[in-house]
Amino acid sequence: MREVLDDLFGWWDAGESVGVGTVVATWKSAPRPAGASMLVGPDGTAVGSVSGGCVEGAVYERAQDAIDTGSPGLERYGVSDDDAFAVGLTCGGILDVWVERVDRESFPEFGDVVASVRDGAPVAVVTCVASTAAPTGDDRVGGRLVVWPDRFAGSLGSSRLDEAVADDVRGLLAAGRTTTVHYGHDGERRGDDLTLFVSSFAPRPRMIVFGAIDFAAALARIGSFLGYRVTVCDARPVFATAKRFPDADEVVVEWPHRYLRAEADAGRVDERAVLCVLTHDPKFDVPVLEVALRIPTAYVGAMGSRRTHEDRLQRLREAGLTAEESARLASPIGLDLGARTPEETAVSIAAEIVAGRWGGSGARLSSLNDAIHRDTDFLHRDESELSVAP
Repeated sequence: MREVLDDLFGWWDAGESVGVGTVVATWKSAPRPAGASMLVGPDGTAVGSVSGGCVEGAVYERAQDAIDTGSPGLERYGVSDDDAFAVGLTCGGILDVWVERVDRESFPEFGDVVASVRDGAPVAVVTCVASTAAPTGDDRVGGRLVVWPDRFAGSLGSSRLDEAVADDVRGLLAAGRTTTVHYGHDGERRGDDLTLFVSSFAPRPRMIVFGAIDFAAALARIGSFLGYRVTVCDARPVFATAKRFPDADEVVVEWPHRYLRAEADAGRVDERAVLCVLTHDPKFDVPVLEVALRIPTAYVGAMGSRRTHEDRLQRLREAGLTAEESARLASPIGLDLGARTPEETAVSIAAEIVAGRWGGSGARLSSLNDAIHRDTDFLHRDESELSVAP
């Protein structure tokens, strides 16, 4: 949704109705993740993608129908055994796509959602996309709740349900997770009557690069490309300048360990953050690693030769780090790509970060027989376990 947010807001703000298709669940080799969205504007313009081209035509028609009728629905698209070129995913994947009409009447809180996203404030949109065993006259499908860390707006049809969902979704929002969850009709957490899609708009995850060197400039470039908010930190003002790191969101002149400790204490480093130590100097990298390896983050990597790595581990042991804490360190940093240049090394580091995020092995896909997309989220289950009723 973030990719098409500005287009959707433009039409919404003008009082127009827009058809919106959003991926809410995927199985097998689905080409786009949950949260990917496609718009059909009032003039028939298509914006965005839900499958990279496989089922866009079918979603386009369904979205036009949603504009005309106002009727939302959950559609499943998968490969056709009889005709792989029929409407379906020739890659063998399965998508559940929620299709709805969005306008000022159906989504009055949308302006507040956009304002929060633009301000970098966390906000989540919860939509009821399926309901089973609904009491007569109590159809919750299409209900919506907007959740902020300190409040919520809208309703899913029950105050108890709203309170339970808001509490739980704040945890997903803090982790930046877009996924589906299940509840009973009155907010029972062990119920599965309702399927709710949670679209989290968390601030960009952070990449903090310590060491103002040429490798850091290349890493800042690729980190920004991957969607991170990139900070370059170095204690040497002659090297830590915005001119040398134009792709970084900020360049900080400070001792790395002091900066990281202050950011962590202020709550500005979360479990999605990646920390890359490129300082190559024990007086910089050992103190910052003492801090980095003791706070919850997604990744901590440090540049250096194997000899440097062994020396660094010894210094960390002397500083009191446990074997478990030191084991979090990715060093020497990056995957074995044979990289030589700063740009190639940045690709190597980024590849290791991506592999760690999604459970990849770093091996060549052509040498593997496993599924290309790993099921790392609790919502990516076998199709037989799906409790959604399209």
